Amino acid sequence: MTWRDRWRSGPRPSSPASEFDTVVLAHLDAAYGLARWLVRDPHLAEDVVQEAVLRGLSYFGSFRGDDGRAWFLRIVRNTAYTMLAARRQGEGLAPQGEGLDDDAVLNLPDLADTPDAALSRRQDAAQLEQALAALPVELRECLILKELEELSYKEIARITGVPVGTVMSRLWRARRALIAPDGRTAGWEDGQ
Repeated sequence: MTWRDRWRSGPRPSSPASEFDTVVLAHLDAAYGLARWLVRDPHLAEDVVQEAVLRGLSYFGSFRGDDGRAWFLRIVRNTAYTMLAARRQGEGLAPQGEGLDDDAVLNLPDLADTPDAALSRRQDAAQLEQALAALPVELRECLILKELEELSYKEIARITGVPVGTVMSRLWRARRALIAPDGRTAGWEDGQ
């Protein structure tokens, strides 16, 4: 069941603006995908999306009507960082990948594959998952928004609150880190 289906099947709050459903509902799956990659915990990602919907509802009066996807994904991004900061303050720094159940995420059988092909596909997916998880969050969020959510540089800049040039630089560094044989982030830590 997708996020859009869950929202439609459950009780919905009354919206101060009739367009709220059309602006937000179309982007619930993208919001969950972004939240999951940012917080690395499927259950916390669900909480992030729910909180983002509530925040979006309360701030819908400030929506200018230009790009609902970028507007809502920025709320999701900010909510994710707020919830992560609150979680770290409450529990101390959590280890990376906590709550991420790799078996549940990556153990989806493809009936068309042979056992060797399925094993190879799972190993490739696990390597990609590890490489993405190893990226600094600033690089990972830009890469996820560009490659998985297929947003433009301009939309990513609006969501992350950085200039387009910074988005392009982060994407270059993220891609370079993914293809680097040692997995380093190509000078990101050094500020180069």
